[in-house]
Amino acid sequence: MPVGRDEDSFADFARARLPALLRYAYLLCGNRATAEEVVQLTLARTYAAWPGVRTKANPEAYVRRAIVNAFFNRRRRPIREHPVADVPDIAAPQDAVHRYDEQAAMWSALGELPDRQRAVLVLRYYEDLTEAEIAATLGCSLGTVKSQASRGLDKLRRALRLPDEGKVRPS
Repeated sequence: MPVGRDEDSFADFARARLPALLRYAYLLCGNRATAEEVVQLTLARTYAAWPGVRTKANPEAYVRRAIVNAFFNRRRRPIREHPVADVPDIAAPQDAVHRYDEQAAMWSALGELPDRQRAVLVLRYYEDLTEAEIAATLGCSLGTVKSQASRGLDKLRRALRLPDEGKVRPS
């Protein structure tokens, strides 16, 4: 790619959107190191294609789709994880501990979902996208988004032992 306007444009885009892209990838991957690697890989590939990408109506949507693809394909190329030492035991207020336990249980349950269900739930409830936007991001039908969301929420409810909301059970 020629140095100049395209390079500056990409650098400006990456600088401005990096925090949001990292958050997005973290929510998909559930692991900071993996999220950083997925975003780095995606931005490197996007840089190579930037002259065409920057002319699109929504370059960020292109990059988000590329992050989803990298997330789905991460098993093809193992990502090296570097575990850290034990976290020190720090006393915390009881309500903070309870809140942390609930969040940890949610993340654990979310991590057990199949990739597509997890992606749909992250895009819907963390990124606040509409079903149509999720379908466009994932490259699937609206019906697939709805079914994956329904199945994912059912699995989360069972894993977290939450009551089924609004579901009528046959007698």
